[in-house]
Amino acid sequence: MKPTLDKDLSKVGQIEQASHSVSRSLLMPGLALVFIAVCALVVSTIIQDTPGALVIVVAAAIGAYMALNIGANDVANNVGPAVGSKALSMMGALAIAAICESAGALIAGGDVVGTVSKGIIDPAGLADANTFILLMMSALIAAALWINIATVFGAPVSTTHSIVGGVAGAGIAAAGIAAVNWPTMGQIAASWVISPLLGGIVAACFLAFIKTAIIYQDDKIAAARRWVPLLVAVMAGAFSTYLATKGLKHLIEINLVRASLIGIGMTVLTWLIARPLIKRQSIGMENRNKSLRELFKLPLIFSAALLSFAHGANDVANAIGPLAAIVSTAQSGAVAAEVGIPLWVMAIGALGISFGLIMFGPKLIRMVGDQITKLNPMRAFCVALSAAITVIVASALGLPVSSTHIAVGAVFGVGFFREWYTANSTRRREYIARNPRNPDRDEPVNGDQPRYRRLVRRHHFMTIIAAWVITVPAAGGLSAAIFLVFEMLG
Repeated sequence: MKPTLDKDLSKVGQIEQASHSVSRSLLMPGLALVFIAVCALVVSTIIQDTPGALVIVVAAAIGAYMALNIGANDVANNVGPAVGSKALSMMGALAIAAICESAGALIAGGDVVGTVSKGIIDPAGLADANTFILLMMSALIAAALWINIATVFGAPVSTTHSIVGGVAGAGIAAAGIAAVNWPTMGQIAASWVISPLLGGIVAACFLAFIKTAIIYQDDKIAAARRWVPLLVAVMAGAFSTYLATKGLKHLIEINLVRASLIGIGMTVLTWLIARPLIKRQSIGMENRNKSLRELFKLPLIFSAALLSFAHGANDVANAIGPLAAIVSTAQSGAVAAEVGIPLWVMAIGALGISFGLIMFGPKLIRMVGDQITKLNPMRAFCVALSAAITVIVASALGLPVSSTHIAVGAVFGVGFFREWYTANSTRRREYIARNPRNPDRDEPVNGDQPRYRRLVRRHHFMTIIAAWVITVPAAGGLSAAIFLVFEMLG
């Protein structure tokens, strides 16, 4: 009798455990639906008796869904390396990113946007305002769906490319192939290659410098006191320029020259401040890589915060730009070249990105920070620095780039460089020969004949590359299909 009772109790316990697991898996989607519903309800009270009120409420719900997906997918690139390197806990990263993303969106998100993203579609080719509204709604829905699908499969994709693909697809369905600005689409296609290559090369160069100048020096602490303040200063200068070009431009008139001068000033100031701080922090530290990681942790945390702020200022437009265009067109009955962004539209974008990050972001954060390649604070620092510098250089050269592709490309660059360096570096072998009891444990040690070790997971590499390549056509195809469905229903 007792064994039978034990078995029955065990089955009950398993059923309860399974029910709890199902409940947890449904909790976050349920909260997301509540957020979307609350956004629609609040907007309906704000725009009472406004022309096109129903259309605006529906668009607000779609925009909220898009913002949630941006937070779930795109923000991982900003904080993933810091989490993967153990400089930040998951909860700390979520808190910092949510605050900084919201601040960037609300403070520097801009008050005017173009009604058609990136000039993809010529509004003159559209039949009327209703067609334009359907086009933008289709683009928002398609982009959000595609980003949602990519997040489920663990692929960080460009939200900018997603919305551009959505606009292009619906534009073709609405006005034909001639309505699309194909030179601009060609630039976007070029960014698929340019962005990750530039990001990877810059990150690999910085990691090569850190290995040569600090890690494989006999006195690591002395080398760190000399070079870490300079690296931190370069980071501060790069982020100052980055924020000026990507965020502050929405608040004040600023060109690349002025932004560069701001960056140079911050570089000098940060170097003067960092030298004594790094010297004081390094007193008593052991001559080990573990000590070096501690010196890079705080700058890495600041970089994650700054990247999140700049991302909120820049990429919130992917959710609120089309929404603001729909609101303006529905209220005025005409398509405008540029529209103002109401505060409630900005709030939907800012809160949606933050909530999407908190509810669904950990999956992609782990992917970027831990599953592509092993990161420590030095490598993650190179990724963050590469993201800022590459955007600045690309802007100066007029090259089309994606911040998502740059950041993930930098992670790939760090991993592939480690593969090459482990197998081919003479300096590394000489250092290990001089210090047989204190080798660099961050890399596999293979004796005098190092064999090639794969330090980047190829499965994730191929999945992400495939997602990047098909983002624009996938979002475009979805958007065209949704637009045609709307036309048939209307």
